Order: sequence, then structure tokens, then C-alpha cells
Amino acid sequence: MPDMTIIQENLPLLIPLVLIQIVLMIAALIHLLNHPNVKHGSKIMWIFIIVLINTIGPIAYFLFGRSEE
Repeated sequence: MPDMTIIQENLPLLIPLVLIQIVLMIAALIHLLNHPNVKHGSKIMWIFIIVLINTIGPIAYFLFGRSEE
């Protein structure tokens, strides 16, 4: 079991990273659900990528999946 002091020491670094991850995921999901088309794959595939692949999934959607509309 990790020592609580290590977690407490790193909390100021972890909180912003977690918030960035959540904001990216929500933004990508909102964009995906509000637009009818995706560039590569299907909407279902992108939902799984966005939700299951932390931080990289939403970034991948914005770079590769978002259509040009």
C-alpha cells in the first residue's frame, strides 16, 4: 500500500492533470455527439477511444476523428 505522504506530496501535480483529462474527455464527447460525421471510423469506436484511453483518446479524436464540417 502506498505511503500517504507520497500521495499528499504529489496531489498538487495530480489534481490539474486529472482536471485536464476530464475536460478533454467531456469536450471531445460533446463535439462527437453534436456533429453528424467523423473522419475515420464510427462514432461508437470514437466513444470507446475517448473514454477508455485516458488523455490520448480525446486528443486523438481532435486530431484524427473530427470531420472538417
